[in-house]
Amino acid sequence: MRGEPSCPKCGGRVRAPGLFADSWQCAVHGTVHPLQPVVPPSVEALVVVTNRARVPVWMPWPLPVGWLFTGVACAGDDRSGGRATAVACSGPGPLGGPGELLLVAEELGVGLGARYAGIRGPDPGPGMRVDRAPQVKVLAAGRPTPLWLVEGTPEDRAVFAGEACGLWLWAIVWPEQTGLMMYDEMVLTDLRDAGAEVDLVPCGALSPRILG
Repeated sequence: MRGEPSCPKCGGRVRAPGLFADSWQCAVHGTVHPLQPVVPPSVEALVVVTNRARVPVWMPWPLPVGWLFTGVACAGDDRSGGRATAVACSGPGPLGGPGELLLVAEELGVGLGARYAGIRGPDPGPGMRVDRAPQVKVLAAGRPTPLWLVEGTPEDRAVFAGEACGLWLWAIVWPEQTGLMMYDEMVLTDLRDAGAEVDLVPCGALSPRILG
């Protein structure tokens, strides 16, 4: 399961800092914050990401009934810290069948959220119609946070995006109808502030969605 860092925007190979560049480089996207290899979901994997992250590590807390933590990813290195995080959760969808939710927090331009959303990035761009009322609101770290449905995404998913703590917040849901769960004012916790409660997170099998 362990591999090499990759480009957060395309999943391609990246070149480590060296003699000719002091940053990670993708042949297509230039300077990037490398996406670290994804490991099987565990409390230990969460702790590694939360300790490295300079951005929130969002998770619905408490998790919806029957839902499990199924993966975590982080873009950044030991020098720069985590500049983007993604947390996957899986469980029964509101209309039956399995559902999956991926929550991404990232700095402007990292591009991880757009990659999972299936759109050209690095940010939500014109697909997020902020000139209209937001479709849903979540409670992120105790603050009401509006999210807009992002247009132009693949039909197999629903993508919501907005701003929380001065950073992008993406919620990507499969299949599309599972997006109905977002309309119940989901409560999101930044796991960096969760303390010992992280030990209580129920873990499931690795979600293939977080592998991109």
